[in-house]
Amino acid sequence: MPRQPIPAPPHRPWRTTGLALSAAVLVVATAAGWAGRPQAAAPTSPPALLRDGARLTLPAGSPYRSRIAVTAVAERTQAPTLVLPALVEADPARTVAILTPLAGKVTEVLVQLGDKVAAGQALAVVASGDLAQAYADHDKAEDAYRLTRTTLDRTRALVEARGGAPKDLLQAESDNTQALAELTRATERLREIGAGAEVKGRRLLTLRAPIAGTVTTLAAAPGAFVNDPTQVLMTVANLDKVWVTANAPESETAFVTPGMAVDLSFAAYPGRHVAAQVASVGAVLEPDTRRAKVRIALANPEGAFKPNMFANATFSGTPSKGLYVPVSALLMTDDHISVFAEVAPDTYERRIVTVGREAEDQAAITAGLTAGDKVVFRGGVLLND
Repeated sequence: MPRQPIPAPPHRPWRTTGLALSAAVLVVATAAGWAGRPQAAAPTSPPALLRDGARLTLPAGSPYRSRIAVTAVAERTQAPTLVLPALVEADPARTVAILTPLAGKVTEVLVQLGDKVAAGQALAVVASGDLAQAYADHDKAEDAYRLTRTTLDRTRALVEARGGAPKDLLQAESDNTQALAELTRATERLREIGAGAEVKGRRLLTLRAPIAGTVTTLAAAPGAFVNDPTQVLMTVANLDKVWVTANAPESETAFVTPGMAVDLSFAAYPGRHVAAQVASVGAVLEPDTRRAKVRIALANPEGAFKPNMFANATFSGTPSKGLYVPVSALLMTDDHISVFAEVAPDTYERRIVTVGREAEDQAAITAGLTAGDKVVFRGGVLLND
């Protein structure tokens, strides 16, 4: 008799559903229990500042209180100042570029960069075909003059002895005059190029220092050919007196005047200050920078101030009486300059001010404040933000 399959137990979905419902009830009950418990309040800190219209107040406990300091607006007499960057330059009136008047070959260079030279000292020697031509012209002119002079003397003697015609004397005088003119021209040509007519043998051009000074640039070497008479071979500058040149903005050109006192400081000599005066102010503005060159003459007997050194020039005007606040109190707001004035303890208000010139670390206030007002000079940026 064949076996019968055993039937599977019936499926009871309610068991799974019951377990899921029980878990859900437990979760909801637990959540409800936690929700019913009282929660601890989060700690709060006082605000850094409070705003009431245009006024800003620092409440008790504000962290800004220890970072903000005020000072009273003072009325004092001070000299306005202007600080400009400057540069040391050689005096153009005491600087000479050494050029060769003729094309040729440099055979010797007798100085080195930085050498001190005396007026008339030989600097370089140049061999030039044009110089040889100038000497040849002079020799021919000198020989022609001697010949015409001899002919003139002979003709004059014949005329005086009634052995010659007067017209021959007139011709001899004319020839002699023309020969003398040509000799004078040839001699002046040699003198112009710095050569002497008395030189014999190999005739070379010796370039000499026109002034006493220092060789500040050198662009020549033995064997070099010079084809351009405008090419600078070297520069000699007398550095016993130098210029300190600053560029004054267009808005400050009325403030800086010749004779104004200037305090100079140099990056090369920290802590050293040199008193000087403005020698000249440029008559025109530089078209690109809209600035005027201000030149300050400075004695330099020891050569401590070298061309291209950086400096700071502090110009001092006539002392005047006015209201002054520390420069650190000024804040830039859009197109205006403002300060924060203390109107009550730990309460501040922005004031738009008009600023004049600075005097040391103080700025003159021409409008917006009165004597005795208190302004924030440290930490104002915290209120500005």
